[in-house]
Amino acid sequence: MKRLAKAMVVVALMGSVGCAVHFAKRSPWDIQRLKELGDQLEQFKTLAHLKTEEADELRRAKTLMEAQLGSSQAEVGYDERGLVARLVDQVLFDSGKAILRRTEVLDKVAKVLQEFPNQPVGIEGHTDNVPITHSGWASNKELSMARAKAVSEYLTHQHGIADSRLIVVGNGEERPIASNDTAEGRKKNRRVEIVLLPKESSASYQAQAEKQNSRKKTSYVK
Repeated sequence: MKRLAKAMVVVALMGSVGCAVHFAKRSPWDIQRLKELGDQLEQFKTLAHLKTEEADELRRAKTLMEAQLGSSQAEVGYDERGLVARLVDQVLFDSGKAILRRTEVLDKVAKVLQEFPNQPVGIEGHTDNVPITHSGWASNKELSMARAKAVSEYLTHQHGIADSRLIVVGNGEERPIASNDTAEGRKKNRRVEIVLLPKESSASYQAQAEKQNSRKKTSYVK
């Protein structure tokens, strides 16, 4: 009888744990919580080695950036580079073009950058892996570089952001953040990232940017 009772307790516990796991897989709240914990971990890794004053400045910059930008316009978070504002290409450019068609988002980003005049800034262009056939660019890398330069020049000429602060990088298709096998993934990969860099990493970032920009471009048959 006691064995039967124990067995029933074990079954009940297993059932309750199973339900909890099942709930966690389906719960939007839990998914959001995991994302928040991931963001907090990236923040810790990014800020842990910085001086207190600069770490506080990057935290303040994140708060301001999130207040300025809506979630439909940009994603804001930390990674190993620093504080990143990720803008999908449709917010700024027409397909295959490097001429800015909308600048409202950049105006908002500029307001934040102006609050931190001594902080270096990386501007990175990215594309999906679909070969260029009609837009006239020699490669995705060339298009991504042209877009990054367009953003840099706008921030300098329209908002007075010092050109010496800005480091422009054209990554092309080389650094995807999603699978290029789906339309949704390719949409995420077509983006411009504005990175508020820790001061101590700006020199190494600059060196990596120069190396990346000098790499041989892959050309496609038109």
